[in-house]
Amino acid sequence: MSPKRALITGGAGFIGAHLCARLLQEHYEVWCVDNLLTGRLENITPLLSNPRFHWIQHDVIEPLLLPAPLDYVLHFASPASPVDYLKYPIETLRVGALGTYNMLELARQKAAVFMLASTSEVYGDPEVNPQPESYWGHVNPIGPRSCYDEAKRYAEALTMAYHRRYKLHVKIARIFNTYGPLMRPDDGRVVSNFCWQALRNEPLTIYGDGSQTRSFCYIDDLIEGLYRLLLSDETGPINLGNPEEVTISTLAQEIIKLADSRSSVVFKPLPPDDPKVRRPDIRRAKERLGWEPKIPRQEGLRRTLEYFRSLLGKA
Repeated sequence: MSPKRALITGGAGFIGAHLCARLLQEHYEVWCVDNLLTGRLENITPLLSNPRFHWIQHDVIEPLLLPAPLDYVLHFASPASPVDYLKYPIETLRVGALGTYNMLELARQKAAVFMLASTSEVYGDPEVNPQPESYWGHVNPIGPRSCYDEAKRYAEALTMAYHRRYKLHVKIARIFNTYGPLMRPDDGRVVSNFCWQALRNEPLTIYGDGSQTRSFCYIDDLIEGLYRLLLSDETGPINLGNPEEVTISTLAQEIIKLADSRSSVVFKPLPPDDPKVRRPDIRRAKERLGWEPKIPRQEGLRRTLEYFRSLLGKA
């Protein structure tokens, strides 16, 4: 019996590389596609020797011709941290629009299942907490973050249009804050910022007064949720994240303690449209996928600090 075949865009990124590894572990044949705008080749270097792993450097805003049959197309290509999408706003919008269109067309040509990596950012600065999938969001469509928010909202709309018009089997995962090994130290995400600063005994930078909340899911838990969604009959959208909410100030102190750091904290102005709360309602994932996060934040942060400590040794 031949292995299942999956193509993953953004496959050299933080989540994409972990997903490639998981599908290889499950004996899939994997095509990893990335233009390396924010992805890194070193994330997939350990996979290159696997004969079932195929690396393609390509920007999916252009159509991709792939003669091989496919069972799954997983569209994870996009700048996904504020530092990246504020630096590349037009690229972010184009990969959300043209990239999604091209990958939906590829899935349609191959009669493959299509999965979209959407985001909790579709909820904007929410007026409802926690955020269920039924919540339509509170989004500024012209603010600086809109390049990411609206790219993903459009991608969801296009995905559902293909589902309704062509009966394409689609899945939408709304991914909440995720952290773990393979994050870039300079990606601007709060966990990577804090870990990198704490390990170097630099002040941890908190934007705003630190009272805003986030909910952090360790990468292994997220990948398990994505894999279960992939194999399910669900269309979604389905929230995937950890519902345990924490303030940014508390997170900073936790990381300082775990890193045995001499760091202090400094406060800087809050960026425009920065969400005050972020917490997933995961009842749908529990009921329909039998999924919920298992790894406690303290353990996930410890593993993440170990990863960044290994990078610091190479610096």
